[in-house]
Amino acid sequence: MRLHLKKFQPASGFAHFLHIGLQVILPVAVFILVRLNFVQLALSIIVLSKWRMFAVRPRFWPANIRANAVDLMVGLSIVLFMSHSGSALIQLGWAALYAVWLIYVKPGSDLLMTTTQAFIGQLAALSALYLVWAAGPVYGLTLATGLICFLAARHFLDAFDEPYARMLAYVWGYFGAALAWLLSHWLLYYHGVAQTTLLLSTLGYGMAVLYYLDHHDRLGKGARRQFIFIMLAIVVVVLTFSDWGDKVV
Repeated sequence: MRLHLKKFQPASGFAHFLHIGLQVILPVAVFILVRLNFVQLALSIIVLSKWRMFAVRPRFWPANIRANAVDLMVGLSIVLFMSHSGSALIQLGWAALYAVWLIYVKPGSDLLMTTTQAFIGQLAALSALYLVWAAGPVYGLTLATGLICFLAARHFLDAFDEPYARMLAYVWGYFGAALAWLLSHWLLYYHGVAQTTLLLSTLGYGMAVLYYLDHHDRLGKGARRQFIFIMLAIVVVVLTFSDWGDKVV
């Protein structure tokens, strides 16, 4: 039996506003450091903000890292997005989005919010990966993509008490790695978004919705066919209208 522990958060009063204020400090600090061109320090602060992962016995570290992986992926990705933008206004916008993540999205524990967290985490991490490491070695992109997909899938599946969560997460991670290995030989971008990110986000979102509906016994044959058709149609459109001659090997 798995026990779910609710996160302690002050509901109202001065403690509530203090809690929100402390949450806002991190995006503000990151914004300032990026503006000062201390990107490495900003990334370090994101990691150090999760110090409580290691405030337990070492045997609990892997579970804590997995539980906090999506939050880490979003935080690190936003720092990278900010560092690749030369506009202070856009960087401020990223900082504001990070504050929304920390205050509203991250604390959510119901199925809808957990699904949203997993989708945002995978989308942000894949986008950041192919933004900063597009010229990296193929094996590096492959392993990193597989790891991101695995962690996002595990975060999603754990919310449903899925008995085969680990196996299904490994399957999705392997699929993501295989797709990354194949497409890394023809690394294409659509307005700054890598083809690998677009395809994995589309397929991942579609399968997550199918799983969610099936878990609640709301997935009929018609709905299943519609979702599968839409996912396949998007994949076919992306692959058909890609300029395969403009490739990066």
